Amino acid sequence: MGRTIRFGVSLDSELLEKFDDLCEDRCYQTRSEAIRDLIRNTLVQQEWEQDDKELAGTLTLVYDHHKSDLAQRLTEIQHDSHDMIITSMHVHLDHDNCLEVLVLKGSGSGIRALAQQLTSTKGVKHGKLNLTTTGQDIA
Repeated sequence: MGRTIRFGVSLDSELLEKFDDLCEDRCYQTRSEAIRDLIRNTLVQQEWEQDDKELAGTLTLVYDHHKSDLAQRLTEIQHDSHDMIITSMHVHLDHDNCLEVLVLKGSGSGIRALAQQLTSTKGVKHGKLNLTTTGQDIA
């Protein structure tokens, strides 16, 4: 990590008041820590836009395991992309519904394509991809 540099920021008083409320709501000890997080979040979002950048993320799926061959189809898709799937967790929500969480690592384009393929599989009730950074380029 580099050395710490101080700099000044000019803000409208109403904007600063809203920012201070946000800092309090999110339990930040200082404005500086909140600003660091905002900068990191923006840099991570910028990473997501790069198709060749290695990303990490989770894909959450909810589906009815009684649907004809759905679990088998999902498993086949996952086996075809085994190089991007770090691990998975399968939870029985109730008698009919399952929740599956996949931890993914790979190119942005690859992860998005896999997520789209799985969430659009007939019988999947809901799918949600959450991307993040591998942390390599974030201080």
